[in-house]
Amino acid sequence: MPGHQQPPQGEHPSVTLFRQYLQIRTVQPEPNYDEAVLFLEKIASDLGLECQKVEVAPGRVVTILTWQGTDPRLHSLVLNSHTDVVPVFEEHWNHDPFEAFKDTQGNIYARGAQDMKCVGIQYLEAIRRLKEEGKRLPRTIHLTFVPDEEIGGHKGMELFVKRPEFQALRAGFALDEGLASPTETFVVFYSERSPWWLRITSSGNPGHGSRFIENTAAEKLAFEKRIQGWCQEAGEGVTYQFQQKWTEPRITATDDSNPWWAEFSRVCKEMNLTVKPEIFPAATDSRYLRAAGVPALGFSPMNLTPVLLHDHNEFLNEAVFLRGIDIYVRLLPALASVPALPNEC
Repeated sequence: MPGHQQPPQGEHPSVTLFRQYLQIRTVQPEPNYDEAVLFLEKIASDLGLECQKVEVAPGRVVTILTWQGTDPRLHSLVLNSHTDVVPVFEEHWNHDPFEAFKDTQGNIYARGAQDMKCVGIQYLEAIRRLKEEGKRLPRTIHLTFVPDEEIGGHKGMELFVKRPEFQALRAGFALDEGLASPTETFVVFYSERSPWWLRITSSGNPGHGSRFIENTAAEKLAFEKRIQGWCQEAGEGVTYQFQQKWTEPRITATDDSNPWWAEFSRVCKEMNLTVKPEIFPAATDSRYLRAAGVPALGFSPMNLTPVLLHDHNEFLNEAVFLRGIDIYVRLLPALASVPALPNEC
């Protein structure tokens, strides 16, 4: 376990576990994944969950914790989260970003507090509570903790969905990360933008740089032809290479034609939660899941919270964190009890 201060007397054990996870320095570009995997293995042992480790690239392990369902015919529910966090500029933080400092208002300051170590622990603590209540659910639940999401998932989920170990999960539906919401409304993401990252190399004498026109209404193929044209016009020695080029956008239906959405929205309505479907403004590992044929929703139960992912002084209030566990305690049994679908009979 990472070194950390003694939790205040009376702190909720789930909050203590969250702060311990935040103290593991899984920060890019050199994340301490080994410590994170050991941390997750211990929790799996405590909860009686099966644990599988899949090394998808050297030093890049996907950790799968499994709670077996009662009906093996049914496809599983996948709860995905990533273990890495983005870099920090400590001079702009009021507290050590890996201390998980908690102030008198219960705000927990740490890199990853919102993006997205909160969700990984909320999944686990919801399952802890359900198991303590003696619940058994029809569908198997797999929790996948993946590396390198913050740098595109190329040595994480992108490789994992092509592996036989992923196929063996028989995923029917997945939950992944969303964003905080500064209002009472919770935002649920059913698709995402298609990122195109490219590097252009121009050899020769230095000159001035040009600012590319944003790709707003132009079709992607036309945009790539424009890049090719720019490089050709610049003369010899000018090349470009895509570092990320996503061409398989997928949408998860947010109407009653999708039984997973129908159940998700029903539970939210029962809990008097206002949810707003949106397209994610950036890109997450959900895109790999959807491209693999698994419908997925991006959802982080953090409302009344400023959006601080990748920002200085990222924090999450412990009351919001604990309410998120309550929400998953209601959501997970409902999703894992969706009746057999036509492709499962």
